[in-house]
Amino acid sequence: MAAPTGRTTNKEQRAERRAEKVQQYQREQAAKARRRRVGIISGAVGGAAVIALLVTFIATASEPRQRPQDIAIEGLQEFPNLPATHVGPDPVDYAAEYDMNPPAGGDHFPAWLNCGVYSVPQPNENAVHSLEHGAVWVTYNPDTASEEDLAELRRSIPELYTIISPYPELPAPFVASVWGAQIEFDEPSDPRLGQFVDRYWKSADAPEPGASCSGAVEGIGRVAS
Repeated sequence: MAAPTGRTTNKEQRAERRAEKVQQYQREQAAKARRRRVGIISGAVGGAAVIALLVTFIATASEPRQRPQDIAIEGLQEFPNLPATHVGPDPVDYAAEYDMNPPAGGDHFPAWLNCGVYSVPQPNENAVHSLEHGAVWVTYNPDTASEEDLAELRRSIPELYTIISPYPELPAPFVASVWGAQIEFDEPSDPRLGQFVDRYWKSADAPEPGASCSGAVEGIGRVAS
């Protein structure tokens, strides 16, 4: 048996780079939360409380971050060993072939869906190709989601490498999907959504991590950012 070389594999290097990006995203989100809360507290109770709050946040920010792959998510459903073959023009019956609704991987069309926010349902086969590139696809039941829900949803996830679109007959109010994994949740404030994004957004475990999420299919009903 050959002696270990001490070199990391390409997949390990991608995972390390992604972990750094996720940590940077977490720091940015934490900084935004600090600024919002400090503004609220300063207007309400004055300087002493602000100082105490800042001390708490600084102490919290200095705590070590979890590795994305170590984040445990309640209710997580995983779909291992999914194929990633380009097919078409006939649509894929994901419910019959993979027992997924909405899909979280599998055979798909050659062109991916441009990431962004859409006001009408999008073709599953194009969206699944975006998941192959490491995107997060959040679908919502258009019969139950309010404008306030959608606004909060957009604030809760990154702007890049994400898709938001309605999905009729969704099995839950909201479903977040990545390649090979999925969660259902009732409202955008569910903390598991943030955990899901931290663990899977631009994941090195996607079949084609880092591939583009723009420049392909511009779906109908794209909402300006």
